[in-house]
Amino acid sequence: MKHLFVILVFLSCVNQSVAQFSQQERDSIYRLSAHDHQLMLKGLGIDSLRPGPSGNPNDPNAANSDESKVADYSLPELLVFKDGSKVTSVSEWEKRRQEIKEDFDTEVYGRFPESIPAVNWQVVSRKDSVIGEYPVQVEELLGVVDNAAYPEIEVKIQMTLTLPKNSTKPVPVILKFDWNFSAGFFPEPEQEIPWQEQLLAQNWGYASLIPTSYQADNGAGLRQGIIGLVNKGEPRKLDDWGALKAWAWGAGRALDYFENHSKVNAKKVAIEGLSRYGKAAMLTMAYDDRFAVGFIGSAGAGGTKILRRNFGEQVENLVSSSEYHWFAPNFIKYGGPLETKDLPVDAHHLIALAAPRPVFISSGDPKVEGNWIDARGMFLAGVHASPAYEIYDKKGLSKTEFPQVGEFLSEGKIAFRIHEGGHTVVPNWPYFIEFAKPYFK
Repeated sequence: MKHLFVILVFLSCVNQSVAQFSQQERDSIYRLSAHDHQLMLKGLGIDSLRPGPSGNPNDPNAANSDESKVADYSLPELLVFKDGSKVTSVSEWEKRRQEIKEDFDTEVYGRFPESIPAVNWQVVSRKDSVIGEYPVQVEELLGVVDNAAYPEIEVKIQMTLTLPKNSTKPVPVILKFDWNFSAGFFPEPEQEIPWQEQLLAQNWGYASLIPTSYQADNGAGLRQGIIGLVNKGEPRKLDDWGALKAWAWGAGRALDYFENHSKVNAKKVAIEGLSRYGKAAMLTMAYDDRFAVGFIGSAGAGGTKILRRNFGEQVENLVSSSEYHWFAPNFIKYGGPLETKDLPVDAHHLIALAAPRPVFISSGDPKVEGNWIDARGMFLAGVHASPAYEIYDKKGLSKTEFPQVGEFLSEGKIAFRIHEGGHTVVPNWPYFIEFAKPYFK
């Protein structure tokens, strides 16, 4: 029963972005999302999509959670150019990276627009406080996006930055894609020592970035937010960016602010995210080389899980009217008529784009978190991304055998750990800190 409850709580996250609205408002969001989804299908010339499996293991159409039923699959090459030649050097890998990015831009996440309005950061408030036993300075920030080209849409990025008050030099910062806790979203499990205090004990700061403040987590919001502003309220083109790419863009603008902050060491900024925000954190690492470390929590399908594995969530779920807005409209076609085997890339390509920078992939115990995110699929993506690190004479994942719960693989630039809890990164914070320390010295 506990297992089922965890699964259902996880699935309810799909609708978290609308949970604070009235029933009438929620109905309107769902209706507008479905309408935009149908508009994208029409643009692609698709009449219908294959239904995705259920995350409820008791349903007749439950997602596969049996390793013996995982079908054979072939992964697209990582270190081979489209012309068939092999990558043998760092300079060649940099060219191959551009090929991979183009595939992701066109077919999966969409491309950044050529021109995106500038962001002007405003300090709403700055005050001293105490977190546990640590004196801190807390800044409430608002990134106001220039909307002169289309005043009908306003976009403001919400962020809170907390820094050790008595530090004598600029400090590392963990930038966290965060939930809107004021709306009751995703309360974190209790900890003996809260992660905030664990970071402050290292003399590190942290920032809470609210992605839904600048791009809603639903299809109805695609005519608003930064995507709507750039498109001047019009529908997306087939290779336009989705919410995941937009959220990653916002993280980059936060780092812009850190680069001009006297108390932040902007060369030592990590990005963290859980679930859909884990996907966005991985995209941030892939597309913005300024981020030093990634802490990627339970990103699953569309993030750090091999999509070709018929285990847990599938591409058919990702392209449904509940989740399609995370991706480019072109991605929808892989839920019908195309299949995952037709994708030119998979999750190992995405992780590899971060090379040679360190990435920590976090998962919960499948017996607690459930099998929807596919912990083994995330591990395998790390395994198959490792050759990109070896091009730099660095080790990726330190082993190819799937680890036990609690086993910490940290010897390489790709770390992996399945913690004992559920859909959270909380138990892995101490391990991430130990992993990041050498890079923050």
